[in-house]
Parts: sequence; structure tokens; C-alpha cells
Amino acid sequence: MEMHQLRYFAAVVDEGSFTAAAARLHVSQSGISTQVGKLERELGQQLLDRASRGGVRLTPAGEAILPLAKNALATLEAIQHTAAEFAEAVRGRVRLGMIMGCSIPPFLDVVAELGRTHPGIELSLHEGHTDVLRSQVLSGALDLALIAFAGEADPELDTTVFVDESIAAVIPVGHPLDRESLRLADLRAEKILCLSPGTGIRAAYERSCRRLGLEPHVVIDASSPATLLRLAERGAGVAVLSPSSAVGHTALRAIPVKDATVHACLGIVARRDQHSPAVRLLRAKLRAALTLRGSAAARPA
Repeated sequence: MEMHQLRYFAAVVDEGSFTAAAARLHVSQSGISTQVGKLERELGQQLLDRASRGGVRLTPAGEAILPLAKNALATLEAIQHTAAEFAEAVRGRVRLGMIMGCSIPPFLDVVAELGRTHPGIELSLHEGHTDVLRSQVLSGALDLALIAFAGEADPELDTTVFVDESIAAVIPVGHPLDRESLRLADLRAEKILCLSPGTGIRAAYERSCRRLGLEPHVVIDASSPATLLRLAERGAGVAVLSPSSAVGHTALRAIPVKDATVHACLGIVARRDQHSPAVRLLRAKLRAALTLRGSAAARPA
């Protein structure tokens, strides 16, 4: 069995006939027919019903084998793409920014692996608050940045959003506010613990309050969600964080705040102008890693 046989087989199914597949692949019709027939003999199964009305149809065996064939072709394409990256020996400098205290595993994995897979790329990493990172990307001081923000993405930047979620009130189990959901007005008498100004969660809380005519009041702020969780667990106040923050903390509950309409987001931002091959490569890797692993691995700060 050879890969071109699988490619011809898949093309015939996609196009509905040997003639159309031959035209798409710029191969003679007889050549495609011969190779698909050879594939069927090697497998010991007829894959296509050539006598059906309305074009070629899959047999039951063909229906079972087609997705496997397409997976194999996709894997081959990925292998070729990866090999091409090494063959091209992408070189250059990339200046990457990240939010304060970033501990997102897929993001850090990409940063750590880049030096091993692409030694020709010189990567520098800078930590900062979102407002500073945004300004540095716009000015050209940074090429890319992982930022946390609230509400709509910045129209001046090209943004890929990976997390978009509402805020929650994190309280000890058995707290007087321990219920299915809350409103922002329910928190007015509480001491609010939140992340530092310039973070997505803080901006989402403050903007949501002001939309309802409420004045946000934060008595303790910190750069680390873990610090706020420990304080909430000890009764220091109600922590305003993401709904997933209390996962794994048996003494705490994250209660949705249903009228908090401004969401906290996490995304990769870049300028809209042309980028170097090194910047494009790193951006693609970050997009793939964060998208594949999902928002459960990436929570906004």
C-alpha cells in the first residue's frame, strides 16, 4: 500500500468520479483507476461500487476505510509541514509579551520547546500588565503578546481569543451567599478581593458594576489568584475571579454572577501589518497549542 493510492481513493470519493478526480490531481483517469484497483486487491476488499447510478459510491468496507485513509493523509501532510519548517531553517528575532504571573501550561510549553525545535529563532519574553503590553505591541516594541482583557477585543490589534467567560464570586462553603447564582448588588455589603488593576478579571468586574450604576469596591487586590483564594478560604472577603478558580478547592465555591455582562478574556495579540516568518511561526504554534488544549488550560487573569 502506498500513500498516493490512498490519495487517489479519497479524491475519487470527494469528486464523485474517476474523471473528476483525475482532472483535480492532473493524473490520467486510467492511472487513478489502476492504482485504486491495486489498493483494493492489496486490502482484499472492494472499496468503490463503480456500477452505481449517479457516480461512484462507497461500499461498506470503503465507508469504514475512508476516514482512516484521510487521517493517514493528514498525518503525512503534518509530517511534511514540520520537516519543511526545519528545512527552511526559520531564523529571526521574536519579542513576546505575557501577562503578569502567567502560568498557563500550553503557553509555557510552546515557549520552552521553541528553542529546541527552532534554534535559529531568538526569543525574548517580557512580563507586564495588559495595558503596557498592548502599547508595546502597537508601538512595535513587542511582536506578540498574551494579554487578559475585558469585553470587546481591541480593533487596532489582530486578536485571537482563547478564553471568554463571565466572572464569579468565590466564597467558603456555607457562606450566607452560598446559592446557585448571585447578582452584583448582592456583593455590595461584602469585602471584595480581586486581581490587580490592569487585569481582565478586574476590568470585567468594574465595568459590569458601572453598567448597573454600582460603584465597584475592592478592599484587597493581588497579582495571584491563588493568594485571593487563600484569603477567601480564611474569611477575608469574597474573591471575584473566573468560574473555574475554585476547582479542586473543597472548601470554596464559585458562584456565577448572572448580571455581570462584561466578560474576562484571554488572547494573543499582534499588529495587523506584515510579520516575519519567525513571528508567524510562533504565533501559529501558540494558536494551535491554546486552541487544541482548550480554555480549561488557559484562564484569564
